[in-house]
Amino acid sequence: MGVSGALLAVDAGNSKTDVVLVDADGTVLGAARGAGFQPVAEGAARAVAGLAAVVARAVERAGPRAAGRVAHVQACLANADLPVEEERLAAEIAAYGWGRTVTVANDTFALLRAGLPDAGERAGVAVVCGAGINCSGIAPGGRTARFLAVGRISGDWGGGGVLAEEALWWAARAADGRGEATALSEALPAHFGLAGVPELVEALHLGHIGWERRHELAPVLFAVASAGDAIARSLVVRQADEVVAMAVSALRRLDLLDAEVPVVLGGGVLAARHPLLHERVVARLAARAPRAVPGVVTAPPVLGAALLALDGAGAPAAAYGRLRAHYG
Repeated sequence: MGVSGALLAVDAGNSKTDVVLVDADGTVLGAARGAGFQPVAEGAARAVAGLAAVVARAVERAGPRAAGRVAHVQACLANADLPVEEERLAAEIAAYGWGRTVTVANDTFALLRAGLPDAGERAGVAVVCGAGINCSGIAPGGRTARFLAVGRISGDWGGGGVLAEEALWWAARAADGRGEATALSEALPAHFGLAGVPELVEALHLGHIGWERRHELAPVLFAVASAGDAIARSLVVRQADEVVAMAVSALRRLDLLDAEVPVVLGGGVLAARHPLLHERVVARLAARAPRAVPGVVTAPPVLGAALLALDGAGAPAAAYGRLRAHYG
C-alpha cells in the first residue's frame, strides 16, 4: 500500500504515533495519529502491527492519490535505542511492504532534524524530554552521537514518568514522617480528588488509578515548584541539569562544544517551557557551551521524520518550505 513516488514518514513516541504521506514536492497527502509505540513491552512484531493500522488510515485519507508503492519509509521510533533494535524493527516494517526501502532511526533524530536548517551541512544536538529523556546529535560530515537510553541502568534520569515517580516518593515520605515536608503531599492526591497520599498510593497499587496516569502528575510538580516548594523546585532543577548534561556530552563527543550550533529542545516537558526549567536549562547551557544556540521545537516530531525522508529523496528546496508551512 502507498502513494506512488511518495514518502511515508513515521514518528512513533512513547505516548503517541504520527504517520504522514508526503509527496516529493513537500505536499502532505494524508496523515493519521495512533497510540504510543512500546516494542519493549509488546515485542517488535506486535508494536509494528499497531503501526500498520495507523499507516492504513493515513493512506485512506490520501484518497485517490494513494496508488502504487511508496518510494521510501522513514521511521523514527521510540525505544529503537540499540542498533540491533533498529535492525529488528526495520525488518518488521519491511515485511509489510509499505515502501521499496526502509530506514529506522531513534525518534530523537526526528526532533533534531526538525530543529536544524534545511540548507547546508547540518550540525547540532537535540534533547527530548517527554515521557522519558534522550538525546542525539550530528556533526558536519554526518557523524552522530547518541545514548543507550534504556533507563536507569544506562544512567538516565528524567522525563515525565521519572518526575512523577520522584514527586510521589517525596510526597509519601513527607506524609508518613520519613522525609521533609512538601506541598506535593497535598497537591498530588488532590489532582485525583483523593484525601491524601495513602489513598493515592493505594489507588495506584491496586490499579484503581492506572499507572500510566502518573504522567498527569508532572504538571502538578511544576505548579508546586513555581509556588516555591523547595522539594519540588529541587526536582525541576535536577531535570534541567540532566538536560544540559546530555546536551553538553553530545556536543563534546561531536567536537561541537565550542561551535555555534543549535541545541534543539523538545518533548512535552521541555516544549511546555516551564519558566524554572527552561531558564535553568538556558543559563546552565550558556555556562557550559557558550556558543550553543538553544531553541524549543513545538511542531510535531513527524515533521522531522518527513524532512529526513525528503533529504533521502534529494527533494528540491521548495519542498522543505512547503512541508514546514503545512506544520506552521
